[in-house]
Amino acid sequence: MTENPSRTHHPAKRTRALPSWFVLVAGTVLGGLLGGAYGTVKPPTYTATSYVVAVPTEKSDPASALGFAQAYGRVATQLAVLADAQASAGVPVSTLRKSVQAETSPDAPMVAVSATSPRRDRAAAMANAVARSLTLHANGTKNSTHVELLEFSRAVKPAAPSSASRKVTGLVGASAGGLLGGLGLLVRPRRRTEEPAPTASVPGPAVAADAHGQL
Repeated sequence: MTENPSRTHHPAKRTRALPSWFVLVAGTVLGGLLGGAYGTVKPPTYTATSYVVAVPTEKSDPASALGFAQAYGRVATQLAVLADAQASAGVPVSTLRKSVQAETSPDAPMVAVSATSPRRDRAAAMANAVARSLTLHANGTKNSTHVELLEFSRAVKPAAPSSASRKVTGLVGASAGGLLGGLGLLVRPRRRTEEPAPTASVPGPAVAADAHGQL
């Protein structure tokens, strides 16, 4: 008993590739989930701000006060000021150095001292302590600078956190995931178009009958 040579073997079906848009959707969803989880797990932080203002004395002018305010803003986070503030702030100098920032305005002789902490009361205490220490250091030389630093507004306990909420971190994560998915589509290698496999030709009925008559 002989095998039928005309019998053909069908190749196994290949797995269909996922569409291109699936990568974008998967990246966006995964990024949104990770961003939302980060916003949920990370504890909120609070920021409190205290303001001091530079005032010229009788022997000075507003321009000098504005210039000294810029200088006081640069020294507000220096070691000498922070060392005197650590006792009333209730935290070490290293914490003040990481948590306190000072900003000045080019138009007003004012210094804003901001402190960030997971606790509302500690944020306000650090901002007020550094602002008070800066005022003492500045007024210690007011006889020579002819500029006095005064408290303008004390920091209070913040009512709302300054850190991003879970919705914001989720949106940021979704945007980043979608962007990475799009970049992945751009840099991925293109698939080559496969040529169809040649099929064996089978003689028709008429040709087979003529061949049988010639035998």
